[in-house]
Amino acid sequence: MFVSSLEHESNVIYFDNAASTFPKPLSVIEAMSECMIGYAANPGRSGHKLSIKAGQILFDTRMKLAKYFGTENPMRVIFDMNATSVLNLAIKGFAYKGLHVITTSLEHNSTIRPLMRLQDDGIIEVDILQGNRNGVISIDELEDARRGDTKLLVINHASNVTGATQNLLKVCRWCRKNDIVSIVDASQSAGSCDIDINKEHIDILCLTGHKSMLGPMGVGAMIINDSFDYRRIKPLKEGGTGSLSDAITQPTFLPDIFESGTPNVPAIAALGKAIDFIGEHGNDIGNKKDGLKRYFISRAREIKGLKVYTTKDKRAVVSFVIKNIPCSTITQILSEEYNIMSRQGLHCSPLTHKRIGTFPSGTVRFSFSYFNELWQVEKAIEALKEIKCR
Repeated sequence: MFVSSLEHESNVIYFDNAASTFPKPLSVIEAMSECMIGYAANPGRSGHKLSIKAGQILFDTRMKLAKYFGTENPMRVIFDMNATSVLNLAIKGFAYKGLHVITTSLEHNSTIRPLMRLQDDGIIEVDILQGNRNGVISIDELEDARRGDTKLLVINHASNVTGATQNLLKVCRWCRKNDIVSIVDASQSAGSCDIDINKEHIDILCLTGHKSMLGPMGVGAMIINDSFDYRRIKPLKEGGTGSLSDAITQPTFLPDIFESGTPNVPAIAALGKAIDFIGEHGNDIGNKKDGLKRYFISRAREIKGLKVYTTKDKRAVVSFVIKNIPCSTITQILSEEYNIMSRQGLHCSPLTHKRIGTFPSGTVRFSFSYFNELWQVEKAIEALKEIKCR
């Protein structure tokens, strides 16, 4: 397989897939190249055949995302740069003076920073639920936090630090019952587990293409439930859409109301192929990644002073510390001497580290991909043993 040979030839072991998956499926790479070489025109702006083809590719990927996440109307799939951009759109676009928001201790800075900015500006009030020892919240906690002005829940589906996963069905069903809008950050979970926004009562789902979706950087999506009134979200930017060019005001229909400026057509084309790849390999992807995580955990017990932070959830993320060795030292040695790529620190999620007791030093994080192999985990274990013995 092309992607596996890439790793072997460069002798790189890449365990930083929670930040961005690498390598990508060959079909994803080919789709980007095909677009750049064959039809990289501006979609919707011209009547020539290259522009039309680019527009068709955008629509095809919308259709794939809509089907994959359970939306009937593909126009409710909104493209932007990444999860951060669509989360800002969803949160700031919905926020209004006097709003009370509930969120959790598992949030990434992509959600907590926009919320804190709005609170600091005196627009909203935010309550952060701590959850259990893994940060997973309960309905009882939600009930205790709910107020008369509580109209929004922002929740991270899966932690990028420990893999702890919230029960979206229970939580979002509770939101529907109490007339509370749910915004779900699926940056880590999209592509690695089944998410159906209608069955799970999710109002707005935000995701990025470059993590478990196996697509390239530079594209994210906001997917709006068919039952949600999208007009409750104000656009954060206005500009050229290729539609209603005679009007000097922003279109009010989907997806144009939220999509101003030229889209990243090569990345969107590649994301479409990534969805195909995920569909073709089904549960094999999740099962393999989970198996690698469990194997690492079982072998890590051999290293005295190594403490693992993870959960039993089927997420290929494991964080750890080794007593008396700084996390930055571990990742530096792994990279420079063993060609093993990992991540150290707080992983843009300080609240999670406060919850699990690893703030402010953080942890070392290994996050596995479908393209990792068992021998790579074994090599990492041996490397950590040698680092520990220095």
